[in-house]
Amino acid sequence: MRRLLRWSPMAPATVLLLFLAGPIGYCGYLAFTDTQLTGQASASFVGLANFRHALADPEFRTAALLTLVFTLVSAVLGQNTLGLALAGLLRRASRPVRAVTGAVVITAWVLPEIVAGFLLYTFFERRGTLNALLAWLHLPAQDWLFTLPILAVSFANVWRGTAFSMLVYSAALAGIPQEVTESAEVDGAGGLRRLWHITLPMIRRSIGTNLMLNTLQTLSVFGLIWSITRGGPGNRSETLPVFMYDQAFVKSLIGYGTAVALLLLVVGALFSAVYLRLLREEV
Repeated sequence: MRRLLRWSPMAPATVLLLFLAGPIGYCGYLAFTDTQLTGQASASFVGLANFRHALADPEFRTAALLTLVFTLVSAVLGQNTLGLALAGLLRRASRPVRAVTGAVVITAWVLPEIVAGFLLYTFFERRGTLNALLAWLHLPAQDWLFTLPILAVSFANVWRGTAFSMLVYSAALAGIPQEVTESAEVDGAGGLRRLWHITLPMIRRSIGTNLMLNTLQTLSVFGLIWSITRGGPGNRSETLPVFMYDQAFVKSLIGYGTAVALLLLVVGALFSAVYLRLLREEV
């Protein structure tokens, strides 16, 4: 009975895994076939052909590179850094400032992805808000969704997802003993020295956990990019989720699209393994 109670917290995850085992297994099967949505009488088993085709496909390699850029810019650098900065600044801000700033940031987070995408499209569009602000400042405007599409959707993801990092780091910073910071101030440590030698080391596990969750979430972003650029112009903002959707549901290559999805799953697993290894070494 005691052993059963010990394993009881795993029950919800076990039930969920059993519920998803069928769809996951069927997707795994599709990745090894040439299944199409239309124009095919029956599917054939093709082994690793879809995976070999993906690794040799220049469009897949471009999508993989753009996915890496999108993840590094918007998750690792953008959301993580901005979330930590906001959490640190809000600790010293007055209560009204904390309330207003928190409400604004969290509102962007809870907006439906398609709504956030439409708002950011109107911000970056050639006749949109950003160019109107630049014109008011007498600065040159440009078509951001044409010249810098991957950076535009990266900024959109930062704007929408920073709230999560801010909440994680706010909780982590609240756990730092006040006397430690006060002792450092008495010893003459400046703000940057306290950040580097006290704050970051004491919240390093929160940083690692936040980076892992942000990275995995960003790797799967689809609706935001699709609603802003649809992967264009051309394929200059086509990350792996958008490429997968295009192959599976636009070009009807379900088998190939599923193989791309499995490769994306492998990429996420590799990121997770790296982060978990780093967290384990810190224990």
